[in-house]
Amino acid sequence: MIDPLQASSRLAGAGLEAQSARLRVISENIANAQSTGKTAGSDPYARKTITFRSELDRALGASSVQVKEIGVDQAPFQVEYDPGNPAADERGFVKMPNVNMLVEMADMREANRSYEANLQMMKQARSMITSLIDLLRGA
Repeated sequence: MIDPLQASSRLAGAGLEAQSARLRVISENIANAQSTGKTAGSDPYARKTITFRSELDRALGASSVQVKEIGVDQAPFQVEYDPGNPAADERGFVKMPNVNMLVEMADMREANRSYEANLQMMKQARSMITSLIDLLRGA
C-alpha cells in the first residue's frame, strides 16, 4: 500500500499533467485566433477543446484525472467582410476562427489556478516528507 504522502504527490502530479495539457490547448487556440484559411472560401482554424476523465488508480484507491480527448469545437465560424484577404470568397467574406478570446482567457486563468493548486499540494507533501526525515534523524 502507498503511504498518504506518496499518494497525494501522485494525485497532484496527475492534476499537473492534465492542466498542463489544457494550457497547451488554450495557447494553441489563442495563437490561431486570427488564422484564416489559405485559399478563397476555405475553413479557418477550428478551436480545440479538451475533456478529462476520472480514472481509478487502484494502487492509491483513489480517483485521478487524465486527458480523455482533444477535440474540435463545432461552433460556427464567424464571417467578416474583408475583400482584400486571400481567404475571401467571391463576395469578399472571410471565415474567421471560432475562437473567443474572452473564453480562452477565462479558461487559461482557471487552468493556471488549478495548476498552481496542484503544485502547492506537491510542495506541501514534499515539505511533510522532509519534516518526517528530519524527525527520524533526530530520534
